[in-house]
Amino acid sequence: MVRNAATRRNSFVYVVAALAALNGLLFGFDTGVISGAMLYIRRTFDMATILGYSVDPAYVEGVIVSGAMIGAMIGAAIGGRVADRLGRRRLILVGAVIFFVGSLIMAIAPTTEILIVGRIVDGIGVGFASVVGPLYISEIAPPKIRGSLVSLNQLTITSGILIAYLVNYAFSANGEWRWMLGLGMVPAAVLFVGMLFMPESPRWLYEQGRESDAREVLSKTRVESQVEDELREIKETIRTETGTLRDLFQPWVRPMLVVGIGLAVFQQVTGINTVMYYAPTILEATAFNDIASILATVGIGAVNVAMTVVAVLLIDRTGRRPLLLAGLGGMTVMLAILGIVFYLPGLSGALGWIAAGCLMLYVACFAIGLGPVFWLMISEIYPMEVRGTAMGVVTVLNWAGNLIVSLTFLGLVDAIGQSGTFWLYGLFSLFALVFCYQLVPETKGRSLEEIEADLRETAIGRGVDDDQAGPAKTDD
Repeated sequence: MVRNAATRRNSFVYVVAALAALNGLLFGFDTGVISGAMLYIRRTFDMATILGYSVDPAYVEGVIVSGAMIGAMIGAAIGGRVADRLGRRRLILVGAVIFFVGSLIMAIAPTTEILIVGRIVDGIGVGFASVVGPLYISEIAPPKIRGSLVSLNQLTITSGILIAYLVNYAFSANGEWRWMLGLGMVPAAVLFVGMLFMPESPRWLYEQGRESDAREVLSKTRVESQVEDELREIKETIRTETGTLRDLFQPWVRPMLVVGIGLAVFQQVTGINTVMYYAPTILEATAFNDIASILATVGIGAVNVAMTVVAVLLIDRTGRRPLLLAGLGGMTVMLAILGIVFYLPGLSGALGWIAAGCLMLYVACFAIGLGPVFWLMISEIYPMEVRGTAMGVVTVLNWAGNLIVSLTFLGLVDAIGQSGTFWLYGLFSLFALVFCYQLVPETKGRSLEEIEADLRETAIGRGVDDDQAGPAKTDD
């Protein structure tokens, strides 16, 4: 009987986490699908004009691709505050609707301008998803398996990218880009319907004064002896007021704000999305023809998914820091080798295969370290009253880095060559390795309340007084 109850609890936790992780699928699908669709969009619309003005076609293509990133920055900027005010579950539902509408607009877009609007709307849904998915899972998951469950979000991101590549391939024969983009409505609909039956975060419920509802949710995801202990921990760390942007700069919160911002920026400036967006372009510079480049891109997507599965299995056993440091070390080495390979004349034969292999190993190292650990860490290291706001700020900076790196990649290649560009990304990877070794804490196996309590104690140990360390409100 006890075993059956435990099995039901475990099954419920995994179902909730899997559904919430579909936020990542939307994220990944949007990232991957545009690379293939753009090949055919430029044949449908006049890319030399926009709003009646003559422009550089490359500029219009850049706006179409980056439109989703602009929308994601908007969604992330407001998503954290909305998650704190309306709740995690409600924001997931809103995000699913917005993504559905954006995908529909893109699928039926009669003009370039409407297509760009659809991309921005789609991006707002992605921005919401990128904030609230990891946040919701981290607050509902038991500490011992929180890392694995939150990392499901990264697994679905990589799966979404791979699915997008396969969808692009399936519809490429007839150039049906509208189907490519419109199929994003399917996971959005599944996410919306599924979340209608899922509970709200117990920590958010308790913050709203709904203690009995919080206890009911915890009873479905914890053994009976843990429920009251966890409620007591939540009570000791929670505050009645919702945090503001100003609260992020409190002396005891600031170190983790630096960690989150650093991880957000380094995740992008180490070059991962240049591979995701421009892998065929990169591989065409080797001995690969068009078809081989596309198939190699699918291979890169498959490696990304496979190594993310490895990360999910290891992250609660080995910890966050070992995976992060090992992954960054591998990325640094692979980028250095890629720079050497592209520096050598006549990329053909063995050198072409070495380049493709290095790209895959680089993606593998990202997928086991910086990819999943970033999203997990930012859902763990912030105190309850500012968690949504902090994740919103950090995610905005992550999307801003994505936008900047994506827009500057081709310009960097023209200015310093592919070898110089890869070496630059390798230098950033080395900086990231040093940064993470010095500043990123280990959070394996600890409750969110324990992590918060350690932050306060560390701040007091550095000479920050009790008021600045934000003591929790407690009842006598």
